[in-house]
Amino acid sequence: MGHLTAAILGIVEGLTEYLPVSSTGHLILAGHLLGAHDEAAKSFDIAIQLGAVLAVVVHYRALLAERARGLLSGSRASVDLVLALAAGFLPMAMVGLLLHKAVKAHLFGPIPVALALVLGGVLMIAIERRRARTQDAGLLGLEHVTPKRALLIGLGQCFALWPGTSRSMCTIVAGQLTGLSTTTAAEFSFLLALPTLGAATVYELYKGHDLLLAHEGAAAELAIGLVVSFLVAWAVIAGFLRYLTRRGLQPFGYYRIVLGFLVLWFLAPDG
Repeated sequence: MGHLTAAILGIVEGLTEYLPVSSTGHLILAGHLLGAHDEAAKSFDIAIQLGAVLAVVVHYRALLAERARGLLSGSRASVDLVLALAAGFLPMAMVGLLLHKAVKAHLFGPIPVALALVLGGVLMIAIERRRARTQDAGLLGLEHVTPKRALLIGLGQCFALWPGTSRSMCTIVAGQLTGLSTTTAAEFSFLLALPTLGAATVYELYKGHDLLLAHEGAAAELAIGLVVSFLVAWAVIAGFLRYLTRRGLQPFGYYRIVLGFLVLWFLAPDG
């Protein structure tokens, strides 16, 4: 695909992984525009998520280190966070293994992505308006993410298997529906990316390594995509949290709807 294409896809991944706009959907659309939409490109899109995973590790390094020390001392807060992450990850692990091949075969295309963008945008706007109407800001703080809430968030995350829905959107909205504040739901969504995206990336590297490294220069392209996605995602995480406290999710909902209809219009047959 070339170094420039790999860098562009890394930028798209880093910009969109933690925003509720669907990184996979944007990568599919970008890949079609750049002519990189074969099976190797699909595997590349998943593999460079590792860069975004490492961005979460770096951004939350102090929290993760504190919770790791807490596990050794039996801290309740540390144990609860690990249990919550396990409960949130379990549904996607089970459903993802069952539907992985079917999703790549049937939903990795511009039209399914566009439909998911529109539907997800409408859902986000509806939930944000309901919250504003009821003046319900939700519970603030990761200590409110109980294993039960995390399991419900994990069930919501399963809808992200449809490219275009967005893992971040599904987990943040599910967190809101369980009573969490938007900011807390987003923070847990970032942390839940560690087991979820980490497992998906390792699985793809194992299953698709022949495709990923099929031609000369492929390793360099993969390295470029990973490094660029890491740097961009690291910058996005902090900015997104600050933005949420001021504006909420509605602007992203409108963006999704506009982009989805533009894609459908562009792909519509003449006449």
